[in-house]
Amino acid sequence: MSALAPIAPGLWTDEPEPRLIGGRREDGEIVFPVPDGDAAATVEPVALSRRGTLWSWTTQGFEPKEPYSGPQPFRPFLIGYVELPGEVIVETRIVEAEPADLVIGMPMTFAVVPFDERRATYAFRPEREP
Repeated sequence: MSALAPIAPGLWTDEPEPRLIGGRREDGEIVFPVPDGDAAATVEPVALSRRGTLWSWTTQGFEPKEPYSGPQPFRPFLIGYVELPGEVIVETRIVEAEPADLVIGMPMTFAVVPFDERRATYAFRPEREP
């Protein structure tokens, strides 16, 4: 995966097991993504949990409006919200699953996956049994 550039800088750590980077506001609230510009100065970067639970999901069945710059030809994909306990709910692609596999509340695990031929993005996948 290291040959692919992140789709945007500062989304995840480069640890052996990458983690999304969120931000802790002065009041303790955790946000993702980290705000940019002047608001970035008011948050402390924090590595988020790699595991969470599926909060909601749907299928993206049509190509998003411009400035969409994803793989062509467009292929439908799963997208959802994963709750990272005690942290934040993250909007994310869902990979390694079909709609029939997904159940609200199921355990999910963070992954870095190819977005196109040049870039990687983050996603969550159903947690595998050990």
